[in-house]
Amino acid sequence: MVDLKSQYEKIKPEIDQAIQDVVNSTAFINGPAVKGFQEDLEKYLGVKHVIPCANGTDALQVAMMALGIKPGDEVITTNFTFIATAEVIALLGFTPVVVDVDPHTFNIDPESVRKALTPRTRAIVPVHLFGQCADMDAMMQIAEEFNLFIIEDACQAIGADYLFADGSRKKAGTIGHVGCTSFFPSKNLGCYGDGGAIFTNNDELANQMRVVVNHGMTVRYYHDFIGVNSRLDSIQAAVLRVKLARLDAYAEARNHAADFYDNAFKNHPKLKTPARFEKSTHVFHQYTLVTEGVDRNAMQEFLMKKDVPAMIYYPVPLHMQKAYLDPRYKEGDFPVTEHLCKTVISLPMHTELDEDQLQFITSSVLEFVNR
Repeated sequence: MVDLKSQYEKIKPEIDQAIQDVVNSTAFINGPAVKGFQEDLEKYLGVKHVIPCANGTDALQVAMMALGIKPGDEVITTNFTFIATAEVIALLGFTPVVVDVDPHTFNIDPESVRKALTPRTRAIVPVHLFGQCADMDAMMQIAEEFNLFIIEDACQAIGADYLFADGSRKKAGTIGHVGCTSFFPSKNLGCYGDGGAIFTNNDELANQMRVVVNHGMTVRYYHDFIGVNSRLDSIQAAVLRVKLARLDAYAEARNHAADFYDNAFKNHPKLKTPARFEKSTHVFHQYTLVTEGVDRNAMQEFLMKKDVPAMIYYPVPLHMQKAYLDPRYKEGDFPVTEHLCKTVISLPMHTELDEDQLQFITSSVLEFVNR
């Protein structure tokens, strides 16, 4: 699904030197590489504060802890996402409330959010799924109207631009009260281990999150708050600095591959290509088809036999996961999400795909669906 080795080989001298510089300095934790990456990312995103942390799940947890959400408070998020989004809500003792998604963009549906609001709602976590932004105009309007926090899960959309009606634009993760991202190796901006970051333009919130990620310390060995130990180590930061300079070029390569797929599957009665949301650019963390009248699992097996990896993101909606079963929800309550879970399939999507590979992948898909 992701060719990290070929990507590394193209930038090997810079990566190797960056790692060696950290080893030579022996500043492995909170060293200059972390500070440098933080500043570079703040500049790239156009945001006042970037707080690096250990991974994307921690980023969500730290954001929620710093915002002062209390056990029993309700946090609304999408039903069609990776488990980490709901996992953190439940882990902190909040009540996860899931809603359905837009059938075209797969992102959280604003009208479903409105219907799910209660007096206990404190926050909304829109997930910018597969590489494009959710409808943040609608999310911010709801937040302002009901005095709610917006925590953007931008783990799959770093680098995407949200386009406002007045012609202005902001990067994914910088629109709400706080944004979160992951630097897991397969992400568009990925390191060579685990890593994450939190973004905000709020000075007070930034200071609080810096305290939370460092054991709740305001002064060394003085713990005024309950915190966690969540750091981005210097070697990962050094890798990310090198790759951040190429992030826009990586997005361009992904869009080229997506265009190839789109053209190959255009107007096919059994394959629905990903919709482009007019308010967002797309950085294609995943290229996800919706199949119609196709045995999706058999298609995945067929492709695997041809050495074409294909993944299903996600086969089970959150409300049907064993760990998150809730008497408020039952099968059939979220028709769009449940349909997507039964029909989606994602094709290889990364920066190193060439024309021959794309031709082989698309012809293999068509061979199956046309037989």
